[in-house]
Amino acid sequence: MKNTGGSTDQKRRAGESAAELVEDGDVVGLGTGSTAAHAIRALGRAVDAGLDVRAIPTSFQSRQLALDCGVPLTTLDAVEGVDVAIDGADQVDGFTLVKGGGAAHAREKVVDAAADRFVVVADPSKLVDDLDYPVPVEVLPAARPPVSDAVRDLGGDPTLRAAERKDGPVVTDNGNVVLDCDFGVVDDPAELAAELSALPGVLEHGLFVDMADEVHVGVADGVDVVRR
Repeated sequence: MKNTGGSTDQKRRAGESAAELVEDGDVVGLGTGSTAAHAIRALGRAVDAGLDVRAIPTSFQSRQLALDCGVPLTTLDAVEGVDVAIDGADQVDGFTLVKGGGAAHAREKVVDAAADRFVVVADPSKLVDDLDYPVPVEVLPAARPPVSDAVRDLGGDPTLRAAERKDGPVVTDNGNVVLDCDFGVVDDPAELAAELSALPGVLEHGLFVDMADEVHVGVADGVDVVRR
């Protein structure tokens, strides 16, 4: 389930704007998705022009794209920290996000939280006044039934995410399944995030509460940047 609205040019402008923040010697977190992919391609061009960076991908997809673009890779346990993480979102309400349309939100949250500066890249279709996108919840396969029941008790409607070109569910890079949990409008993201995190069997959910440091939104004639 992906929110793919917005033009390619808008996404490209946002991704390239965020990539310009990366400085020589930085460790960069690479998010997953179509807008973050533009940032990775821009970093690849900068590396080809002499920029010295190391990057930590958050998914098989972002890893492969980084390799294709010539961006040197590393891991969290091989660096002292992450200078900047660049990542997309399915919905953006201020500095709080719903992520996980690409089923990479567990690794994304680890890298984004570790970064000194977490930069979100988006097109205008992702900006909302109230989060209402179904919240992706990565779950241990054996825990799917009790977690589904618990989500219903919290007022959500969980749906097992199905794969598009194979029979069966989507399986994450961590070997788990994803429940897309529709809560309608999320009035208190922090409270819901805490309740989901407390459920046994949940690896991670897609609510990124007040985590972003700045948001770059590609528009028709440039990029709108909002910082804390």
